[in-house]
Amino acid sequence: MSKELNNPDNTRTPIDEKVMAMRIVTMPGQTNPYGTIFGGIILSYIDQAGFVEARRHGDLDWVTAAVDKVEFHAPVHVGDIVTFYTHTIRLGRTSLDVQVEVQAERFTTHEVVSVTSAKITLVGMRDGKPFPFREAAPTDGNIA
Repeated sequence: MSKELNNPDNTRTPIDEKVMAMRIVTMPGQTNPYGTIFGGIILSYIDQAGFVEARRHGDLDWVTAAVDKVEFHAPVHVGDIVTFYTHTIRLGRTSLDVQVEVQAERFTTHEVVSVTSAKITLVGMRDGKPFPFREAAPTDGNIA
């Protein structure tokens, strides 16, 4: 697949460009006993954002193989708008790595804070087996 993809609105987006994968509003049912959003909720959204990015590379059954170290730098509060930005950082033959950056826009002040980031590895599957979505992986492991 080329470095650019066709979007439904006929614009082209470079595959290694950071894009907004998804945006959510946090709700009271997602809070821990301290009144902030559970870290596991954010991890689930990171996984979903990685899937959104992986789908740009092909209509396969993308599964998460690994999530790199995740450190939370700021809490997320009820009512915050949380945005997940993604970009592909490695393309393999059947797998890829996606960098996910998470930001929260505060409900009351509209201040934007960096919450966390993670690198996720996803594998493209078809019929329960890894499926080569590219002819060959580049020798340096970077995006071709």
